[in-house]
This record gives sequence, structure tokens and C-alpha cells, in this order.
Amino acid sequence: MPIVNMHEAKTHFSKIVDQASKGECTIIAKAGKPVAKMVPLDEPTPKTMRRFNFMKGQIEVPADFDTMFQKEIEELF
Repeated sequence: MPIVNMHEAKTHFSKIVDQASKGECTIIAKAGKPVAKMVPLDEPTPKTMRRFNFMKGQIEVPADFDTMFQKEIEELF
């Protein structure tokens, strides 16, 4: 795990972040003493899986769905 000083970390921040995204950890030191660690984030796992077509054949969308009640809505304004 490489150790870089604060000035180098500020100068090469993008490079350090790119390395972290590839799985590499980096220690950042101030006056030679480690103060922080740049580590990659874990991939978030989806809480629930979405099920597609789970109601297929059970519901029907009318052909005029996008214009349903258009006249009534226009009369409201």
C-alpha cells in the first residue's frame, strides 16, 4: 500500500482516485504521519430485484391511454 504526502495527494488526486477505483488502497500522510486512507467503495447491492412482466396477461392498457379523459381535463382549465 503506497504512502503519499499531503502535497503529492493534492497534486495527483485524480490519479489516486483512479487507482482506488481499480481496487488499490493509498495512505495519505501529513508531516510523515499517516492520517487518511483512500480505499475503493464496495459496489452497492440492490435491495430488491425488479420483476418484469410479472402481471403479463392480467391487466390491459387501453389503446387511447395517453389521451384518456383529455376533453374533461381540458375543460378544467
